[in-house]
Amino acid sequence: MNSRSSALPYIQVSPLALVLILFFTIPVALVLVVSFFRYQMLVGIVPDFTFKNYADILTNQTNWLLYWSTLKFAVIVLAITGFIGFWVSYFLVFHIRNLVTAIALFLVCTVPFWTSNIIRMISWRPVLGREGLVNQALVGSGLTDQPVEWLLYSDFAVVVAYVHLFTLFMIVPIFNSMARIDKSLLEAAMDAGASRWGVIWNVVLPLSKTGIALGTLFVVTLVMGDFSVVTVMSGGLSGSAASAIFNDLQFLNYPRAAANAVILLIVVLLIASAIFRLVDVRKELVR
Repeated sequence: MNSRSSALPYIQVSPLALVLILFFTIPVALVLVVSFFRYQMLVGIVPDFTFKNYADILTNQTNWLLYWSTLKFAVIVLAITGFIGFWVSYFLVFHIRNLVTAIALFLVCTVPFWTSNIIRMISWRPVLGREGLVNQALVGSGLTDQPVEWLLYSDFAVVVAYVHLFTLFMIVPIFNSMARIDKSLLEAAMDAGASRWGVIWNVVLPLSKTGIALGTLFVVTLVMGDFSVVTVMSGGLSGSAASAIFNDLQFLNYPRAAANAVILLIVVLLIASAIFRLVDVRKELVR
């Protein structure tokens, strides 16, 4: 009886462990192995152990610029989505008294996800283009004589598309954290003489740190792993680490692409570990 009860947790977790091994551990291990192979023109992949792929990537200034561009987009998008996600969640949780109305407004935030990412991304072209709605409004109002060129096919367009695509990934965890805050704490802080901003800074923000940390992790990993938005919205004028991987795959240079993927994975894991060191997400979620 005791042996059965001791083996029960392992039996329960075995399906999840099997899925992780088949769809995560083995693929990552294969990518790691291929990253040490050699690529030769007209021959293809040569199973020869070499550090050349990593040396080429780490000594190439273009790759450093691509990683810098990726981090730049991640930080800018994180700041904007964090600001929007916090205040949208705060409004839904603390200013909408009716729970049904709050849930309905929250579902409205998910409406853009009913369509494909590609469609939502391309939909910005007629808005930000030279003959788009924004330029027509600017020229028509007399604010500018000529259409603004940098609205589309620029870093600005990339950031706009990222914010549009990934803001919900920030709203959902922050909303979930704020919904668990006892509203009597806010009333007690107000009764103690705290201002509204003081309540937000000293009560709401600290108690929402789990949602902010999870939202940060979602947004950063999504931005750093994306290449389509940068390619389409910048018109090829900007790049990212993921776009470099995609280019290597197009030229069938799988070892170099695998090495770049391993480096990108390490960078993302370092960012994730830094986030988890700042916020003990597991401890907060158990509460």
